[in-house]
Amino acid sequence: MHSSWTIILDVLILLTAALVLGMVAEQLRQSAVLGYLLAGTLVGPSGFALVGSGEEVEAIAELGVALLLFTIGLEFSVRRLRRLGIAALIGGSLQVVITLLAAATAAALMGFDGRAALAMGAIVALSSTACVLRLLMDRAALDSVYGRHALGVLLVQDIAVIPLILMVTALSDGDSMIGVGLNLLYTVGLATALIGLFYLVFNFVVPHLFNIRQWVRNRDQPILLAIVVALGAVVAAHQVGISPAMGAFLAGVLLGGSPFAVQMRADVSSVRTLLVTVFFASIGLLGDPGWVMENWMLVTGTVTTIVMGKILIVAGVMKAMRLTDGLAVATGLCLAQVGEFSFVLADAARAKLISEELFRLIISTMIVTLFLTPFFVAAAPHATNLIGTRRKNRDIMPSTTEATTTDESRGTTRDAARETPLASESRYEATGGPHPTIFIIGFGPAGQRVVQALLGRYREQMMVIDLNKRNTATAEGHGLRAQLGDASQQDVLEHARIQGAEVIVVTIPDPNASRTIIHHCRSLAPHASIIVRARYHVLRPELQSAGATEVVDEEDQIGLRLAAEARKHLRDDDGAGGVSTAKALR
Repeated sequence: MHSSWTIILDVLILLTAALVLGMVAEQLRQSAVLGYLLAGTLVGPSGFALVGSGEEVEAIAELGVALLLFTIGLEFSVRRLRRLGIAALIGGSLQVVITLLAAATAAALMGFDGRAALAMGAIVALSSTACVLRLLMDRAALDSVYGRHALGVLLVQDIAVIPLILMVTALSDGDSMIGVGLNLLYTVGLATALIGLFYLVFNFVVPHLFNIRQWVRNRDQPILLAIVVALGAVVAAHQVGISPAMGAFLAGVLLGGSPFAVQMRADVSSVRTLLVTVFFASIGLLGDPGWVMENWMLVTGTVTTIVMGKILIVAGVMKAMRLTDGLAVATGLCLAQVGEFSFVLADAARAKLISEELFRLIISTMIVTLFLTPFFVAAAPHATNLIGTRRKNRDIMPSTTEATTTDESRGTTRDAARETPLASESRYEATGGPHPTIFIIGFGPAGQRVVQALLGRYREQMMVIDLNKRNTATAEGHGLRAQLGDASQQDVLEHARIQGAEVIVVTIPDPNASRTIIHHCRSLAPHASIIVRARYHVLRPELQSAGATEVVDEEDQIGLRLAAEARKHLRDDDGAGGVSTAKALR
């Protein structure tokens, strides 16, 4: 079989196994990530050998991670990234350095030479950006206090990947520290130039492309532009020698301040889901269950040491950043694994600094900690509450108090009203005020009439969602909060925080899009009143069955309006009222 068809077959087998085992994991009320990892292990060379661990699949997996970070970058504009604060930069840097030194010291005490010990420290220092961010998003915890601090540390780790790879490569090749420093300066210079190029393109070229009028009518072209931007950033970063994932993230951040960020995130979500699933399954391909069973005591001891060590180090650093005990431990739980970029470092050190047996131990440890990560992330908010309730001295300031509630319908943990002001600020910063409770979907003539009727009393509670940039600009001109995006895509509705809606008014004329929007709104905001426009009387039952609370039938309303206009012309000259039937007959 031709090699290209072999790649397609491998990806098909991986996705099929991931689909089946992901569904099984969800049925068991576990994260689908566990199913994806197990799928790769079972069909990989150490399982049923249905898929080889080829470089092609690994390349697809790396692309999946890059797209994940691109979409995360769209959520974190430069302004919002600054809100992570100096604490994230300092805390992340301290975590990397302290973990590296601690792991290197432990390796040296076990008899490894200095170069191998430093390589081991670098490998252990990194956590899994792809896995943790995916789990935090699934649990709607990315805006929680511990979620934002975990994100800050992960971003610093991703930046640190570049110098760590250069260090491990130099150690493997026997380069001097001067050579390592020169390579690092060269890479930093290229990265700075790339960021400048991204800034120019995304601030002066892309906005003009999006303003082309026909793109509002043709949804295919904006989707293609989103994919081109994401993939272009990946290729550009790879060409200049920095992490493709970091290049994609920087591109997302620079685009995150534009009004098109939400829609671009929704446009690439399907492709991202596909590639990230392949990524987790491809990590599973590296697993060797037989070797793990033969060396289970060694693997268990290594996993326990790394997990406990990273929790303690991260919690200590976060405590130094003035987080409460509970939040510090919750952040540590989220970052207690060995990350996917650790494989890149281990592969660079393989056969030169570390033996084949040690490489297997590293890979086995990485996979086991990734298996444990969904449980750790799920336990994080509970650890916050548990440690908080056991404190004898209740001296916690209100700004560091966090509470959580459980959304039973979706099995997720969400921050409650008592979360810190900083978390609340990040939650509402996209809308510039209190959480909106009235959503107007579609700001054409019908939507504008709705707003005019409600504007005087409910201005602060309203938000407009529309795909047309001119319509959102008009809404903002009237002092309303507006989001540019296609409301038929669930990502757009979630980003608008429609979960807190009390009333949702759908004014768009397309019945198919209306049904999709109603379905998503009813799923995200089950208690909201959904009022929908229907162009024809025959569509009313369909929209009601889709979940609409009230359907305004245009044909009925037009009939009533026509009758009212007719009555005006059937009045007597003295204005006493309509003519009687007898007079009309005469």
